[in-house]
Amino acid sequence: MSKENRTDIALVGGGIMCATLAAMIHELDPDLSIQVFERLEGVALESAEAMNNAGTGHAAYCELNYTPEKPDGTVEIPKALTINSSFEISMQFWSYLVEKGLLPEPRQFLNPIPHMSFVWGAANVAFLRARHAKLSAHPMFADMRITEDPAEISQWAPLLTLGREPGQPLALTRVNRGTDVDFGKLARMLFAELEGRAGYSLHLNHEVRDLSREADGRWAVRVKDRVTGETRDVSAKFVFLGGGGGSLPLLLKSGIPEGDGYGGFPVSGEWLVCHNPEVIEQHQAKVYGKASLGAPPMSVPHLDTRMIDGRRALLFGPYAGFTTKYLKRGSYFDLPGSLRFSNLKPMLAAGLHNLDLTRYLIGQVLQSHEQRVAALQEFMPTARPQDWTLDMAGQRVQIIKRDPKLGGKLEFGTEVVASADGSLAALLGASPGASTAVHTMIEMLQRCFPQAKSEAWQAMFRRMVPSHGVDLTKDFEVLKSVRDRNDAVLGLDV
Repeated sequence: MSKENRTDIALVGGGIMCATLAAMIHELDPDLSIQVFERLEGVALESAEAMNNAGTGHAAYCELNYTPEKPDGTVEIPKALTINSSFEISMQFWSYLVEKGLLPEPRQFLNPIPHMSFVWGAANVAFLRARHAKLSAHPMFADMRITEDPAEISQWAPLLTLGREPGQPLALTRVNRGTDVDFGKLARMLFAELEGRAGYSLHLNHEVRDLSREADGRWAVRVKDRVTGETRDVSAKFVFLGGGGGSLPLLLKSGIPEGDGYGGFPVSGEWLVCHNPEVIEQHQAKVYGKASLGAPPMSVPHLDTRMIDGRRALLFGPYAGFTTKYLKRGSYFDLPGSLRFSNLKPMLAAGLHNLDLTRYLIGQVLQSHEQRVAALQEFMPTARPQDWTLDMAGQRVQIIKRDPKLGGKLEFGTEVVASADGSLAALLGASPGASTAVHTMIEMLQRCFPQAKSEAWQAMFRRMVPSHGVDLTKDFEVLKSVRDRNDAVLGLDV
């Protein structure tokens, strides 16, 4: 077998997950050969691309779905602490790469922007008040501020109060050290830095069609060149399926027992995009609200300032929709093609137990432009339909898995499924996804690579992520240390 058809590591997908993993592996052991296969003509054109991704550095500052409210009115914060910690880990790795000169000026992919949560109505204000009290008591969220004063809300985010009827109960929380991240730009930078490195190659317009075990335990990765039509097998010692919604079908084709019972529920998205420069200039924040009943996490409404190709943009949404595609540029046969005897029962059971989601998606699909603008006007009362147009957002595939009580359940998160011998791993799910890429990849490496337990690799993990092995939700001295460094290196101390 030719050298081109044999590699230590095969990465499937050209998004932020595979870019992060490739960069990390090259730092850990530059002698390992890596081949990346991307089915499209460029990298980061699906879930990582700026318009397809939330663009939020998910740290649980503003995302209310990470702090659920219990029936007795108490607010649970463990998930928020975990997500905040994971994002700090990502920023430590980016700081390491910037200090080594492996990433350019951080402003090209990361910008500071306040993260805010905004609610109206007495019950929602009581919830936000309770959320703030619980979170701000923890050092991770100590700088979170809250106001119920419309005048102060107007100072922080004027579009939220301009034209609003007086007397309505309002509340807003703000954390100034929030971030806007262009994960598509970051992924392209990481792949570009690897170009020319020994043992590394990126194959665009190459689609992985199948996986099978070889006699020696390696994987035969069947790859089709979408330009020439040529098909070949690449032998890999380790395979990572990190191609967003495209990971599930390949996981099922791999035949590993750990993948049995997994299914996927695709949810598409759309944004309202503002084209009035005067309106765009009046808002500089990521403002998240409460999700509608039955809405998936990716559909939590937000009025969102972000930097796209160096220009400030203002988006609202995303509005959810349904399609049978697992990728934005996928096939309508993706969902039916993923059905197996092993996952049919979990998928049917999950559907029966999530009828609210079905009704919500149907309602979203049938909305007119005026109805979408009406939802925006709940956030921004002065929004005019002529200032906003509809644009497609990304495609997400929510995890469906077996459940001993329900038969099957829908999971709103990210999960790594790995073979028992660690030779294959797949990343499934959606939010918070990209923001936790570094933490997720380190966990996967320690699970699948025996050498990850060696002192050499552990020492390298600590160089890349100084808090490695430390629980940032409990060790506040280390938390302060890594935050100070991240803020200084990434230019967030503004």
